Amino acid sequence: TGKKFLRYLFYVSRPIFAGTCCGQRALYEVGLTGIPIFNVNNACASGSSGLFLGKQIIESGNADVILCAGFEKMAAGSLEKLASPIDDRSKREHYAKIAYKNHLHSVHNPKSQFTKEFSLDQVINARKIYDFMGLLECSPTSDGAAAAVIVSERFLEKNPRLKSQAVEIIGLKLGTDMPSVFQEKSNIKMIGFDMIDKISKELYAETKITPNDVQVIELHDCFAPNELITYEAIGLCPVGKGHTIVDKNDNTYGGKWVINPSGGLISKGHPIGATGVAQAVELSNQLRGRCGKRQVPNCKIAMQHNIGIGGAGVVGLYRLGFPQHAQSKL
Repeated sequence: TGKKFLRYLFYVSRPIFAGTCCGQRALYEVGLTGIPIFNVNNACASGSSGLFLGKQIIESGNADVILCAGFEKMAAGSLEKLASPIDDRSKREHYAKIAYKNHLHSVHNPKSQFTKEFSLDQVINARKIYDFMGLLECSPTSDGAAAAVIVSERFLEKNPRLKSQAVEIIGLKLGTDMPSVFQEKSNIKMIGFDMIDKISKELYAETKITPNDVQVIELHDCFAPNELITYEAIGLCPVGKGHTIVDKNDNTYGGKWVINPSGGLISKGHPIGATGVAQAVELSNQLRGRCGKRQVPNCKIAMQHNIGIGGAGVVGLYRLGFPQHAQSKL
């Protein structure tokens, strides 16, 4: 679109480990000065929070073009506390199979931090990070960046050449921790289960879309158990039945959904400030049919899930804005 269109407003999802006004420092390097810049810090959900705010500004009519950018330069860290197993229905092998699946998906993603396939035995026997969880079931320390341009329909009408690649944000919901986080001694509640359950139900009700209408999901798998927990939180299955999705291979190609075709945070990487935006980029390209060997067949509706402990969560639904103008590259 060119720099001149970006004079309206600019949102930056702030890197978690950077100082104040880091968005300004990044944008000044490319000559974008004199425009409103907001630095958004919502833990791991910073990127999708920036998308949420950008969507609100577009819908208010105060801007026609917004650039939401996320980036991260992380320091090495350590894990001191992790959640205990979900329940006795989910076994060690279920988590390992999720990690195996995500590493396998990343093989065809040139932007993935890791593009190596690991066997299930390698995942299970990897160096232990905590009790039941190994190194290959955890998201790595990552540097990275992602950006998405959000525009109004009015802008598209003035620039019809862009309609063929336009992706519609059908709905985007942001929530924060529920009282159960503080009232119950539950690690599952602490990582935002009730928050995601609530906003997912609101999203489905407002958009008249159900999980059965979705083909592809980019889901916040900072650790393999988080992915399994989220199957239940976003309504893919009843509570306590997340392991059945793994058993049926309903989380990969040939199953009911393709979950984390990018490789997810576990293999694609988790540059915290960029993650939520990167999810939207992957889903947009899936809808456009641009993902090559990792392309999800017949991709019509895509879902995003991004969460930050502390807490904030975002869920969203996407589809092509003008499918009649789209040029399929499947």
